[in-house]
Amino acid sequence: MEPTFSPPLHMQRHQFVIDFVKRNKTQKVVDLGCSECSLLKKLKFHREIELLVGVDINGAKVKRKMHGLAPISSYYLQPTYDQLRIELYQGSVTQKDVRLRGFDLATCIELIEHLTLADVERFSEVVFGYMTPVAVIVSTPNSEFNPLFPGLTGFRHSDHKFEWTRAEFKSWALKVCLEYGYEVDFTGVGQAPPGQQERVGFCSQIGVFHRLGGRDSCDMLYGDDAEDMFSYTLLYSINYPSLRDQNILRRVLVSEVLYWAEKLKGRWLEQKRDYSFTLCQTERRGEECLGVSERRMEMENKQTAYATAACGAEMCGRGVAEDTERKDEELSWTNVQGQHELHRFVSVPLAVLWYRCPKVSALSGNLTNLKHILMEAPEVKLSQDGSAVLVQDQGFEEKGDCNDLEDSGYAEASQYSHSDEQEEAWDTNV
Repeated sequence: MEPTFSPPLHMQRHQFVIDFVKRNKTQKVVDLGCSECSLLKKLKFHREIELLVGVDINGAKVKRKMHGLAPISSYYLQPTYDQLRIELYQGSVTQKDVRLRGFDLATCIELIEHLTLADVERFSEVVFGYMTPVAVIVSTPNSEFNPLFPGLTGFRHSDHKFEWTRAEFKSWALKVCLEYGYEVDFTGVGQAPPGQQERVGFCSQIGVFHRLGGRDSCDMLYGDDAEDMFSYTLLYSINYPSLRDQNILRRVLVSEVLYWAEKLKGRWLEQKRDYSFTLCQTERRGEECLGVSERRMEMENKQTAYATAACGAEMCGRGVAEDTERKDEELSWTNVQGQHELHRFVSVPLAVLWYRCPKVSALSGNLTNLKHILMEAPEVKLSQDGSAVLVQDQGFEEKGDCNDLEDSGYAEASQYSHSDEQEEAWDTNV
């Protein structure tokens, strides 16, 4: 009976590598003989990896698939502090290249059987003697399993130069360990049918090599006399977006600040309009009113306290009493004289944004950093002392009605937004 594998055998080999990376938190990985980059395309989603490199002698095959390693759109829309760089090279595993030294893991998945035995010796010297990764995963066909494939004569692939038994693979692996200072564990993927596992072993046998002394012993090997050899041709390289990049951090932070400043402004104005409407309705039913100037001042004070407290409680889940005590954090209006007209802005203090918006505080770290970054962002308008973000109140220029005048709290605003007839009519209503 022909053996079947579920999942398919190539997926089991890849999953073996992925599980190793997750278990060991591997940061620098090189896949030797990466071919069409299928393993690399899976590893790129594991963000513990910071450097992912692929090498293959067939550059044309790599070029056909390499763009599949580009970041997907979500990485740009929601970058994290994780960082990843991907590089692809054309080159032979029998040649030395200094850019491949010092990796945490080198994978050689179904590769060595495509080399001549003489090249296997050079491969051993390059990988274990020159590259000296902390760990190496080597998988290769187990020839003892071949009789279970009906009709198979010779090797499993026409390009294979050999296929080792378990004993032959073990002999080579132990020789490598002795010469280059590694130890090895033997395992595999692709289970044999029931009752035959012990007799034939795994379909793909795997050796997991660990350098004696780990990372420390690797560092000792890199002296100033190391050969700076550049034998490979770089085909592709890309850096994934990361918040560790100051330009990306600035872009994301500015976007968050603008979004939340507009959101807080809108909530604050909404609460003020609601309060103003309720107060006007009460007065129009004949209740006693104050003088115009006193009434405006009292309304402004009440509106500000009401809107700020409500905005803080609804938007950020903070207690009303706590927020109303922060007099320096209250939102307010400020007028800016333009060339031909007066513009009104809602002033959103940076302290409000930092305390009430967790992502803004997480990205900036502290108020000083937040102020420093925003001062260098031309798309953000700050107050003169840099303590608040100014968000334009578009309704002030567009409407110019009596409610806007009442809400503003600035007597001088009436010179620009109301005619004398409007002011007289408003007084009559009072």
